[in-house]
Amino acid sequence: MAKLRGALIGCGFFAVNQMHAWRDIEGASIVAICDRDPERLRIVGDQFGISKRYTDAAAMFAGETLDFVDIATTVGSHRPLVEMAAAHRVPVICQKPFAPTLADAKAMVAACAKADVPLMVHENFRWQSPIQAVRTLLDSGEIGTPFFGRISFRSAYDVFSGQPYLATGKRFIIEDLGIHILDIARFLLGDVSSLIARTARINPSIAGEDVATMLMDHESGATSVVDCSYATRLAVEPFPETLIEIDGSDGTIRLAQGYQLTVTGKSGTTVKDISPPLLAWASRPWHNIQESVLAIQRHWVDCLLGGKEPATSGADNLKTFALVEAAYAGAASREPVRMDELLK
Repeated sequence: MAKLRGALIGCGFFAVNQMHAWRDIEGASIVAICDRDPERLRIVGDQFGISKRYTDAAAMFAGETLDFVDIATTVGSHRPLVEMAAAHRVPVICQKPFAPTLADAKAMVAACAKADVPLMVHENFRWQSPIQAVRTLLDSGEIGTPFFGRISFRSAYDVFSGQPYLATGKRFIIEDLGIHILDIARFLLGDVSSLIARTARINPSIAGEDVATMLMDHESGATSVVDCSYATRLAVEPFPETLIEIDGSDGTIRLAQGYQLTVTGKSGTTVKDISPPLLAWASRPWHNIQESVLAIQRHWVDCLLGGKEPATSGADNLKTFALVEAAYAGAASREPVRMDELLK
């Protein structure tokens, strides 16, 4: 079977994980890379043996025959690059955050829909195997109908040394991290009808918020709390684990630090270690994130080959992106925000 021919745009901090994952997927390969920085282009090209290297995306689209493009740049460039891919009828994966604004995100989805081009957002957190295990348990009916959830990511890990730009933006934790945790809440408990948010900036050296707490009403009738912090110092640093509590009509699920899963349900109580695998190219503590990169990219390939819509399609991600916008609006107004008003 011929491999899908892909290109990567953006050779920065996180893109190296994507390149490792592409190398592990039998159905696809990266045949060209693009970055405005010649040195980053050289480093990634040499590391992964990619000879086709471009500093201009338009030149790359003109010069290559591609089955997909993986956009791993910062958010400001996403819309023009996605629209460029759509114009060339090339299926596209876009890194999160999807766009600078919800209006931009809607325009990107519309452009790909008009061109009949598949679009997936690289919303990888839900693809971590422990989180997939929680979803499988919910689907099994073991704890009945969920009525409450808490999805929590609290840490004091220094994320700024590897990505210094995170310290400079007026928006930080909700846009960069909270978007993942909000997506997990949607993935596990369904779409959201309203949201209340509170934020704080504890670290005086950064421009944006580093603490956020969100209370959400889900259309299913469940309530969830999503809480994120990069200002929480603990005896054992949990980064980058997402901790989950779900209460159902017939039991509970607890995904605790150290990937310990405790389920009390119709079959009694079980406790399991569901630590994610350590891939050959991965390193602790990032291995759960790195594993999810491989999983979502494999999902993309399966969807392209099978003609299916990705789980985190652009259209689906509009609902997660709207939660981010609602959280900032709600934190500013200190009032509840209805989601149907944002998604009109």
